[in-house]
Amino acid sequence: MIRNNKITPEGTGDMLFAECEAQYRITESLRGIFEGRGYREVRTPGMEFYDVFASREDYYPPESVYKLNDWKGRVLAVRPDSTIPIARLAATKLKGAGLPLRIYYAQSVFRQQEALRGQAAEMMQMGVELLGASSFESDMEILSTALDALTAAAGGKTRIEVGHVGIYNLLMADLTADAEEKNKIHRLIAAKNYAGLGDVLERTDGSRTAAILRRLPALFGSTDALAEAEAITADYSEQLTEMLGYLKRLFTALKAMGFGDRVLLDFGLVNQAEYYSSLVFRGYMESTGVPILSGGRYDDLLGDFGEALPATGFGLNLDLVTAAALKSEESGADTNASSISLDSGKVRIALTKGRLEEDFVKMLEEAGYDCSLIRQKGRKLLIPIPGTDIELFLAKAPDVITYVEHGVCDIGIVGKDTILEHGGTYYEILDLGIGLCKFALAAPKDTDFFGAFGSRVIASKYPNVAAAFFESKGMDVEVIKIEGSVELAPLLHLADGIVDIVETGTTLKENGLEVIEDIRRVSARLIVNVSSMKMKKAAIEELTGRLKPPQRRGQ
Repeated sequence: MIRNNKITPEGTGDMLFAECEAQYRITESLRGIFEGRGYREVRTPGMEFYDVFASREDYYPPESVYKLNDWKGRVLAVRPDSTIPIARLAATKLKGAGLPLRIYYAQSVFRQQEALRGQAAEMMQMGVELLGASSFESDMEILSTALDALTAAAGGKTRIEVGHVGIYNLLMADLTADAEEKNKIHRLIAAKNYAGLGDVLERTDGSRTAAILRRLPALFGSTDALAEAEAITADYSEQLTEMLGYLKRLFTALKAMGFGDRVLLDFGLVNQAEYYSSLVFRGYMESTGVPILSGGRYDDLLGDFGEALPATGFGLNLDLVTAAALKSEESGADTNASSISLDSGKVRIALTKGRLEEDFVKMLEEAGYDCSLIRQKGRKLLIPIPGTDIELFLAKAPDVITYVEHGVCDIGIVGKDTILEHGGTYYEILDLGIGLCKFALAAPKDTDFFGAFGSRVIASKYPNVAAAFFESKGMDVEVIKIEGSVELAPLLHLADGIVDIVETGTTLKENGLEVIEDIRRVSARLIVNVSSMKMKKAAIEELTGRLKPPQRRGQ
């Protein structure tokens, strides 16, 4: 029997001397800021009864929570979040205390992560909660504290984006669509999947509401985004106008405090729209691929514990900030150099090798980029584009997603087939219209695939796509993953059919197979790292604006 007594669980790790010292320095700096503003520290148990987090499953899905049982058989949860336990604490231990309550914390949270994605399962967080206050002044207090915390922890190379989930919720309430379509729209807006969102909204009522929702994920930036938001929603409703006016007031006040170049507005910031009630915001730094700070107003949460109080707050990922600080120290960089342009640095593109490589390079050339070094790359994998701050990195399709998700590359060019199979966290902003093909279900010719008795066995290089397809049909099938020529599986009686990418169908016919059903169209997509979209917005939009996918040519 193998004993795992010398390693740590996936997603966790030991911290050595330099890491502990760096995190201590950052923590003490943040304590000074929080305590200087009247916040006092609390600590909640590492384990809570699961019921604390289960009042609304849309806050934290059950599959993301580590669970165990106590000696009475009651289900416990290893703390996946600090705000919800603090809401419990405030509604019970601090009930009747003078308001507002200013609380801060420094403690770890634990969340289940998908295997082999390199995501942390244990994260050290530090943050604040302002309970019992609902005003412009309290929101400004939280936002300015968050910006000061970002500066103290990560230096001047940081940005914060501010949004209002009430705008999204109001529009969704007005939209004529069923629950399934609305869930899909939510996912597409959160992922800034412009093409996919347009496709779904075309199937709805065609109203002004749908038109505004279609623009929502692209409405982020500074005064230009605010001006467009005001223009497209003019006279839509008094309530929506008030929400926009409130965001404008916050934005103007932050600019007056000297934070203007570090604040963005994002009207497509709709993640955890069920958790937050109005104001939402996220913080980013240049050297990390994911947000390092997240917060907002959650006026409905404390009511779950019997003490309805308005509340707002944020949490900062200390582990990410510590890692970035150490990396900067090793490279000799000054982490507090606020003079560095937030849109500086190269834009690195991860490009799928093979057919997509050739098609995308041609698209770059048509956009006026000099691709001579790419054409003559030889065995080089990292190639600059002369006269620009763009460089290409060649990789296998699944690796493109990994590099983009972790922030090693800012942009990825990858097929929708790979995106559907592997998932990930990034923005999918452009359908490039190249690499066209389709997912299809195929089986031996003249097979009564759906009519026969018994369960079916399916072979596929894309087991997640195949499983989702049959789940949507309510069919119980066994899916076997095949890495090579999947067409062999039915011939060798390993499977009854296959789910695979089909271009012409010639290979299927040569092996006695025929398409039973087309599943969906597939093409190459341009994906962007979440943090890069905020920190290198101008450079990324310059590139994407020059590209002309086939469906945009002539426009």
